[in-house]
Amino acid sequence: MVDESSDLLGEILEQETRVWQALVDGDAEADLAALHVDFLGVFPSGFATRADHCDQLRQGPTVVSFELTEARVLQLGADHACLSYLARYQRPGAAKADAMYVSSIWQRQGEGWLNLFSQDTPTAGSIPV
Repeated sequence: MVDESSDLLGEILEQETRVWQALVDGDAEADLAALHVDFLGVFPSGFATRADHCDQLRQGPTVVSFELTEARVLQLGADHACLSYLARYQRPGAAKADAMYVSSIWQRQGEGWLNLFSQDTPTAGSIPV
């Protein structure tokens, strides 16, 4: 069931926002802390591991600003949830903002959550992160 107003949505969206903020801050440690050791990213550029996702920050921030909208969550079990949303973001040096749809699966780990999987689908004409 897709839930657009639950506490779970707020909780997972907060975690996802931390990942985006790490991209803005160029904070590889925060990015690493949010990703499951077995993280898999499926991006227009191909597959990415946890290390791949964090390594992109070696040169500094990859995003200048972002906005996450149209968020919804699908509970996949007691300890898993899939967050889907529309991300609008601006890359350093880009003349205009881009947009993509993102779905990410989060797994509860103790008191927190780790991002296990993410797939990005650019909107027409967008350049992916």
